[in-house]
Amino acid sequence: MDTLAVILDAPRRIDLRPLALAALGAADLLVEIEWSGVSAGTEKLLWSGQMPAFPGMGYPLVPGYESVGRVIDAGRDAQSRIGEWVFVPGANCYEGARALFGGTARRVVLPGHRALPVAESLGRDGILMALAATAHHAVIGGEAPELIIGHGILGRLIARMTIARGAPAPTVWETNTARHDGEGYSVIAPEADDRRDYRTVVDASGATDIIDTLVGHLAKQGEIVLAGFYTHIAFRFPPAFMREARLRISAEFTADDLTRTRALIEDGALSLAGLISHVRPASEAVDAYPAAFEDGDCRKMVLDWREI
Repeated sequence: MDTLAVILDAPRRIDLRPLALAALGAADLLVEIEWSGVSAGTEKLLWSGQMPAFPGMGYPLVPGYESVGRVIDAGRDAQSRIGEWVFVPGANCYEGARALFGGTARRVVLPGHRALPVAESLGRDGILMALAATAHHAVIGGEAPELIIGHGILGRLIARMTIARGAPAPTVWETNTARHDGEGYSVIAPEADDRRDYRTVVDASGATDIIDTLVGHLAKQGEIVLAGFYTHIAFRFPPAFMREARLRISAEFTADDLTRTRALIEDGALSLAGLISHVRPASEAVDAYPAAFEDGDCRKMVLDWREI
């Protein structure tokens, strides 16, 4: 089998071309993708060439871990799943390209246990399951966030997740006044905040120099949670020492995060609506990727695969 996939051949070199797919295993699913998201975090680092080296890293690669579509075929042990609408958190199924993270293609093959059934009624919003699960992972690791840094799509989801789990509405810092549109919570400029007793602060900005600023707003033994992806982090030790500041790194979401996030959506506690800002046909992927990273008005770019 072949598929049409987005391929990063090298930093800032992107293409859309056919690739051979691995054969279906007994427990595998063949999913026809209808929508896939472009990550402004990890995929931007892949695009720019700034992604730190780790196992699986290298070019050419198929990016993407935010896809939804329908199961159109399956191995002998997974036939009952044909027809399901599923979220695909990536796939490792190509010949001639690495899969990091492998979800941005017309068709993908992946083990059945990795494909999460979701409501088809979510439509393209279903691609946000990965970011929503990332928000869940950041929120459940300690006390509920009182302050969130950044009102991009991840910051918005962390705020929504905090409220969905029954905690008080957090405060959000955002330097771009065009993004001061909170939904049941306050969004303010950092310099407008004189509070110095936040117990838990979650950073969704990805800024490598943010910790010094945040330490000054922490309570004694307060915690800073790093929910973005960072090339490096640096901070001055004495102020953090004086506050006995705690630092927690929130890593990638787990299968349990996805399941719990789906439950919050199905219960009506969490909404994914109104977060996607840009949609382009997958045939325009070569132009859509740089736009996703360089257009300041682009909160979330989604590729539409339905006409390919």
